[in-house]
Amino acid sequence: MMCIKERNTSDSTCKKLLRDEGCFADLCNYAFFQGRQVIKPEELVSRENDLSTLIGNVDDPTEIKRYRDVVRKAGIHGDYVIIGVEHQSTFDKNMIFRILNYDAMTYINQVESKKEVYPVGSFVFYTGDEEWKLPETLKEILKSIPSEMESYINDWRLPVINLKTMDARKLTNRRLKDVVEISQSMFAGSYEGLRENRKIETESFMMAATFTRTNIRREDLPEGDEINMCKAMDQLFQRFENQGMEKGETIGFEKGKLNTLKEQLKVKLGTLSSPLEKQLTNTSLEKLNVLTLNIFNINSEEDVLKIIN
Repeated sequence: MMCIKERNTSDSTCKKLLRDEGCFADLCNYAFFQGRQVIKPEELVSRENDLSTLIGNVDDPTEIKRYRDVVRKAGIHGDYVIIGVEHQSTFDKNMIFRILNYDAMTYINQVESKKEVYPVGSFVFYTGDEEWKLPETLKEILKSIPSEMESYINDWRLPVINLKTMDARKLTNRRLKDVVEISQSMFAGSYEGLRENRKIETESFMMAATFTRTNIRREDLPEGDEINMCKAMDQLFQRFENQGMEKGETIGFEKGKLNTLKEQLKVKLGTLSSPLEKQLTNTSLEKLNVLTLNIFNINSEEDVLKIIN
């Protein structure tokens, strides 16, 4: 009983998360400075509702209008830069062109407003389950560049921050760190690992559930703005068991997560037999968790069967 969240739900969740100046600054510091605290929350100015965040001239009805997901002006040592964050939960092969267009139009809008022109930096915050394998520079996606013209063709970078593989140790904002760590546990199906005796904001837990498309509802958790993780997971599992559902059936691996585990096994074993694939699909969350933790010790299908049987 796995409910797949709509993409616009994760988009709105990302915007809500990054409205928090501390989360926005910390994510930008991770993206641009490997976690060094260069951008300060108190030196951010929201530009989400400014005309300069629109792609195109809003006074001209014939102009195509688009909004960037999140845009802020950040002060760095007395200078300013405009930072745009684009959220993606799925692949877009044309993402590099979108970013190029957004950045270029942000420059054009500044020029047309007859104000100072600030530098623009952008990156993608990717919350999908599969590894991002698309080109991250303009030159990678171009068909070919004559060698004589190589130095004259401008490039455009597309930094991609992958929620699933972020190093949470480099984050300093408590809320962002909670969302990242919980999301990664949910991606891995490691719900037992969430049983920690610490409190987090309930909203942070629900944000992680939305990003990972995990079927956990607000009413499944204890009441209050904060929850104790250990008590919350116990209550969550108990409620599902009382309803006659298996933990794995309810909040376990959704199809994408199970496919990831299967792909890891294929890398280890070369191939998977049809009976084993079928058995994995029907395996409980608890045993899949154990299998995930022991993935590096798997050398044969027999090793897999010893764990899941």
